[in-house]
Amino acid sequence: MELTQKHQEYWHRNLVVTAILLFIWFVVTFVEGWYARELNSITIFGFPLGFYMSAQGSLAIYVAIIWYYQHFMNKLDIEYGVQEGEDE
Repeated sequence: MELTQKHQEYWHRNLVVTAILLFIWFVVTFVEGWYARELNSITIFGFPLGFYMSAQGSLAIYVAIIWYYQHFMNKLDIEYGVQEGEDE
C-alpha cells in the first residue's frame, strides 16, 4: 500500500513528537538517576534534589508527557481529518 503525501506528513509529525517526548523521558529517568548523588547536594524544602526528582518530579513530568502527547495527537487528528468519536 502506497502512502499519500498527507499520510506521510501525518506520520512524520507523529514520529517527531514521539522522539522528542521519548528523549525527555530518557533524560528524566536515566540521566537524573545517574547524577542523583550530585543533585543531592542541593536541597528543596528540606529534601535532597535527587530524592525529590525521583519521588515527585519525575512522576509529574511523566504525567505532563502523557497529557501533551494526547493533546498534540488530538489536534493532529483533527487537522488531518482522522479523529475518533464522531458518529454521523
